[in-house]
Amino acid sequence: MSQDTAERRDEERLQRIEQFKRKASPASPWQYSFRDAILYALSIGCKGTERRFVYENDPDFATLPSFAVVAVHKAKLDYQQLLPNFDARQLLHGEQFVQIFSHLPVNGNFTVQPSLVDIQDKGKAALVITRASIVDPDDNNRLYATNEVTAFVRKSGGFGRTKPVPRPAAATAANKPPARQPDAVIEEQTSPDLAALYRLNADYNPLHIDSDFSSEGGFDAPILHGLCTFGISTKHVMKQYAHGEPSRIKSIKAQFAMYVFPGETLRTEMWQLSPHKVVFQTRVVERDVLAITKAAIELQTETVPKL
Repeated sequence: MSQDTAERRDEERLQRIEQFKRKASPASPWQYSFRDAILYALSIGCKGTERRFVYENDPDFATLPSFAVVAVHKAKLDYQQLLPNFDARQLLHGEQFVQIFSHLPVNGNFTVQPSLVDIQDKGKAALVITRASIVDPDDNNRLYATNEVTAFVRKSGGFGRTKPVPRPAAATAANKPPARQPDAVIEEQTSPDLAALYRLNADYNPLHIDSDFSSEGGFDAPILHGLCTFGISTKHVMKQYAHGEPSRIKSIKAQFAMYVFPGETLRTEMWQLSPHKVVFQTRVVERDVLAITKAAIELQTETVPKL
């Protein structure tokens, strides 16, 4: 292929990417009940004693803030056609950013609107950022939350660089921990069966249940879902800095740095930078490796009851 032909092909690809960003993609319904909210809580390690999240008759029964990530699996966006040499086996879930505008109720009837935020050429790979917006069709499409998923697609780069699309500051913050010991630490040993349970949140990738499939990917055993580790870490920060109040979580951002095996112990190391921001990282204790890095949670202002 001549250089002129390659340059023209890449220019056409960049034009298609820009057109795709502006295109309205089909939305999908997301209906769930209190049973789904309880299932999610159990699948990120909540115990039967944590009645607020696992018992529908508890007077303060509520969803966990990270429950919003379940909506990602309803967001169908066919961007693969935009990338050269796309191979699903080369796709890695790099980061997750959740912005919460209204706390999700325990029973929901929502619409999930997918959109392409950006595609960036990283040389030998492509960085793809997609968004899943959770809206209430019965309330004038009121926006409850957004998920932004950053995927790293190996062997799909080399098509030309463009200026990154502006995103919320919390979505791109480096969140480097201060050079001191953590202000708080919470450890939790995961169940060996946790991945088998978490997959019932509509995350059916066989990598998390099928040992033959996971071995083809180079793993000694099925691995835990990254979003499960994400939820466990969020739960720890909520417990430590939001007094266990889920409605105080404003946003959650994390980078997935290493896989976790079900049964391993997670240690969430936290630094409070201000009353409204906690930086954290999550370590696999047995292997002393970081599973989550560059992570932070923004907190809503705590409401003080009037006397």
